[in-house]
Amino acid sequence: MRRWLLPLGLIALLIGAWQVAASTGAIADALSLEDFLVPSPAEIAEALWESRDLLAENAWVTLREILLGILCALAVGIGFAIAMHRSQLLRDASYPLIVASQAIPIVVIAPILTIWFGFGMGPKIVIIALICFFPITVNALDGLRSVDPETVKMMRSLNASRWQRFWRVEAPTALPSLFTGIKIAVVVAPIAAVFAEWAGADAGLGRLIQSDLANYQVARQFAAVAVLAAMALLLIGLTALAERRVVTWR
Repeated sequence: MRRWLLPLGLIALLIGAWQVAASTGAIADALSLEDFLVPSPAEIAEALWESRDLLAENAWVTLREILLGILCALAVGIGFAIAMHRSQLLRDASYPLIVASQAIPIVVIAPILTIWFGFGMGPKIVIIALICFFPITVNALDGLRSVDPETVKMMRSLNASRWQRFWRVEAPTALPSLFTGIKIAVVVAPIAAVFAEWAGADAGLGRLIQSDLANYQVARQFAAVAVLAAMALLLIGLTALAERRVVTWR
């Protein structure tokens, strides 16, 4: 109960302080802004309720992009980690490039992919997969390389094949690290989705936030951000639940 009550109490305290500061105009005065540019939590909750259909429609678009992007990153990242684990030559050749690829800003890649592939879901999935690929691949590879050499020797003495050693020793050892990478991926995936939709989209929470910014719909803008945050919390919660069910020995 303490693990739940302490964070919830802190959140309630912060929201209460925000409500008082926004409703009295203290935040607006401190930032020299108009009052309507600093909505209170009550106004955000009202916008969340009044625009629930619009937010739900756009949230479903963004959620599909996130899920498909994470699935693509999982498939490619795990496959690439296994290949690098098997081949020293491939690891030496590609690992520095994988690290260097993270230095390219996503705001640069997103518009290029939108120009090439249009405003559909494809470019968004590619962008999300590119962002999620790195933590999944690196953590999966680190997990595979952390196998106890003595255990591998024992499996060899029992005439275990290469794939038997992988499925019975290497894969279970790598699972905790892999789930760590997935947790990082599901947290950054909504951020990648917003950047992708800002580069060009017909629907999605990122597109809605961009539209509300232009129209000074600040309360609904905060409501969309709250939905994105709830989406990330849901995904990381499901990932933690899956880890608890799969990695039962941890």
